[in-house]
Amino acid sequence: MPQQAWSKKRERQYEHIKEGLEDRGRSGEQAEEIAARTVNKERARAGEAEQRSRTSTDDLSSSRRGGLRSHRGAGGRTKAQLYAEAKRQNVKGRSSMNKAELERAVGR
Repeated sequence: MPQQAWSKKRERQYEHIKEGLEDRGRSGEQAEEIAARTVNKERARAGEAEQRSRTSTDDLSSSRRGGLRSHRGAGGRTKAQLYAEAKRQNVKGRSSMNKAELERAVGR
């Protein structure tokens, strides 16, 4: 369930996301988990949360990512995310790789 620290807007956002996921066939537990994570990420991006991870603030926002991928399903990670993973793994030649090559290189 929503935390007490959430504003009314965030509670509405949580319910909207949860209901949408349930309508698309996710279990209630999965829908709650995804909705809470999404709202917490948006809170971190907006500076409303006390703690935040680097990916919460540096990555694409949840709404932007969803909009980009809405026409083709989940689609996996973005090329930028794959490139960042390849950089962390110190993959040689990553700057000249396309998305498919990066996916193979990071092995996920």
